Amino acid sequence: MRIRDIFTTAIANTLRTKLRTFLTVIAVVVGAFTLTLTSGIGAGINKYIDAQVEAMGDANQVYVMPAQTTDASMGFSASEPNEYDPDAETTMSEFGTPALDDDDIETLEDLDHVEMVDPMVFVSIEYLEVSEDDQYSLPSAGFPSEQTMVEYAAGGPASAADDAFELVIPTSWLSIFDIDDVENADDAVGKTVTIGAKDLDGNTETVEAEIAGVSEETITGSGNSPIPSHGLNHKIAEINNSTAGTTVPYSYMQAVLTVDNLATNETQLKQDLTDIDMVGQTVEDQMGIVSGIIDAITWVFNGFALIALLAASFGIVNTLLISVQERTRQIGLYKALGMTSGKVFTLFSTEAIVIGLMGSVIGIGLGAAVGAIGNSMLINGPLDSVPGLSLYAIEPTALLTIAVIIILIAFLAGTLPARRAATKDPIEALRHD
Repeated sequence: MRIRDIFTTAIANTLRTKLRTFLTVIAVVVGAFTLTLTSGIGAGINKYIDAQVEAMGDANQVYVMPAQTTDASMGFSASEPNEYDPDAETTMSEFGTPALDDDDIETLEDLDHVEMVDPMVFVSIEYLEVSEDDQYSLPSAGFPSEQTMVEYAAGGPASAADDAFELVIPTSWLSIFDIDDVENADDAVGKTVTIGAKDLDGNTETVEAEIAGVSEETITGSGNSPIPSHGLNHKIAEINNSTAGTTVPYSYMQAVLTVDNLATNETQLKQDLTDIDMVGQTVEDQMGIVSGIIDAITWVFNGFALIALLAASFGIVNTLLISVQERTRQIGLYKALGMTSGKVFTLFSTEAIVIGLMGSVIGIGLGAAVGAIGNSMLINGPLDSVPGLSLYAIEPTALLTIAVIIILIAFLAGTLPARRAATKDPIEALRHD
């Protein structure tokens, strides 16, 4: 019996007991469907994250903060008590965490390969005024560095000049200019607004700013609030920290470094930051944490899918053992006609492979279809406000890998029944009733 005949016979034998085969294939389909769906979701979200990393920030930017800040935010504490040093000075932010001061900024500016240092300071804005009768509260504003992390519906990033007072607003703020359609976002660019901010004495001072661009919202949260330019942000900070005509020195939560050829100098720069008790993260470092969480969740769901496939493998074993029992006389006839034990083994192993192949094709097809349709419905429905979002991606290599894994599991599950069939004595098999 040739290989082609073995395969044809295996298909015919598999379809002979339709209900039993159907139930066994369904178990394989469940595992294949789950693997396809979860791996596609993980690939889709990671694809979106990679796109955000490419679009976010300057490729040569590093976000720097005191090393103690990262420890505090993660709940770390010293392993043993440290002696109090009355001469040690630590700048604290308004939130009670270590922060950077002007001396730290100067130290960062002196580091090798650092071209520019942009301190990030929180500002408090009372209102944004379009006209005397139209004032809008602004609970929080973005940081100037976020301007390079967003996509623009109109205009572009604000000027980095110290004397440029410009503002980037999100698409959701177009309504303050009576613009209802994002397609007309260009109409907002160039308009002037007045920003009111309070000083430490409670007095409100105003500063005029020009709209430089209209940003689209992202899943990371960047671009969801108005973003002041570098100069405007510092002007508002001066107002917030002024009392009786004097500006009180203020602290910075982070600083954004622009580094010459970061790809080459990243390792050395991070070591230099460690030496001065600071820590630096690139955009890829920050988004890599999110990607790692997504990968971990994907693997957990893939684990459940593999458990389903393991259960399905027992179904394959049971189906083929029953088939061997029912076809004992047929096996004896095959051997009596000269069919070797190896070919008998191959025949029953092929039947297991056929079950795995059917289950993987149906399961992968369903998983890919459901994932693609669900992705289209979500990104064009509830999540249509997030530009470039992808929740599912079809990767041919991943689908092929899933199919191979399922067929391999089916083959291994079929080896026990196949071996039992191959070792049957032809005379005893022919006598089987």
